[in-house]
Amino acid sequence: MILAGDVGGTKTILGVFDDSSDPMRLVDWKTFPSRKYPALENVITEFLQGTKQAITDACFGIAGPVRQGRVVTPNLPWIVESEKIAAVLKTRTAILINDLEATAFGIATVSAHSLLCLNQGSRAEGNQAIIAAGTGLGEAFLYWDGKDHLPSPSEGGHAEFGPRTDLEVALLDHLRKKFGHVSYERILSGPGLVNIYGFLRDTGKQTEPEWLRERIRQQDAAAAISEAALQQRNELAMDALNLFVSIYGAEAGNLALKTLALGGVYIGGGIAPKIQTKLVDGVFMQAFTDKGRFEKYTRDIPVYVILDDKTTLKGAARCTGIRKTRETRQV
Repeated sequence: MILAGDVGGTKTILGVFDDSSDPMRLVDWKTFPSRKYPALENVITEFLQGTKQAITDACFGIAGPVRQGRVVTPNLPWIVESEKIAAVLKTRTAILINDLEATAFGIATVSAHSLLCLNQGSRAEGNQAIIAAGTGLGEAFLYWDGKDHLPSPSEGGHAEFGPRTDLEVALLDHLRKKFGHVSYERILSGPGLVNIYGFLRDTGKQTEPEWLRERIRQQDAAAAISEAALQQRNELAMDALNLFVSIYGAEAGNLALKTLALGGVYIGGGIAPKIQTKLVDGVFMQAFTDKGRFEKYTRDIPVYVILDDKTTLKGAARCTGIRKTRETRQV
């Protein structure tokens, strides 16, 4: 049995997969609020107490850069080390990979009905790219070697934000006073949507009604803003979400160009499925394709939203299976 994990700044999903079947079958899983635990080891211990499955291998997709089996998570006060996790599990190894790399492995498991097409494009053999906004912003790509797609992680979400309009220049100036360095993650994430909303409110471009101010105080701010926007209840919230989606599309298009993603761009993360009605209104794809001389090139790239919230978990399990197969072939 394989223990797989999708470890994010907001929630951690652990699942047990039966690797004796093809495809692997998810037999048990549970979601945990990440910030309620001092370390990943505590989450794993609690999960194992509730499952009777014997674990032989493990892989965890973690939101953060993995270096020599160690991750200092940027959106959690955790340090995750593969040796410590293996000791808890009593397994030979515990593989740690970036969460977007795990999502990349998981794309092969996603069925057609779990994909929302934003742009049909002209699908061709070639690289693929993934961008995922949630608690933070992740980016990765899959290199096409002529036979297989090989996932590769990145920390592109922490690259500097590049404004395209006067409004976005003003947003950059506003956020630079607050953060100094302004990455795309400061904008394309749950906290990022709140940052955009605060910019539009504080610069007087729109006014905030009392009912929305109170709702933001009482619940998750990003959820309150996106809900008000999707229900068209407030122009400030609508403008904030519109700007968020436009910048999201622009950065997805940037990633497509940087990776030559002729095989498609996939939108992952927890935010996209929740705002899918906004993603299909044309704002995202207009920004995605607005690339000057390369506009036609980007129009040919297929773009999909991943609706399966277990994709990263399945990808972590699949990564373990692929590595075991490779080790067997080498023996």
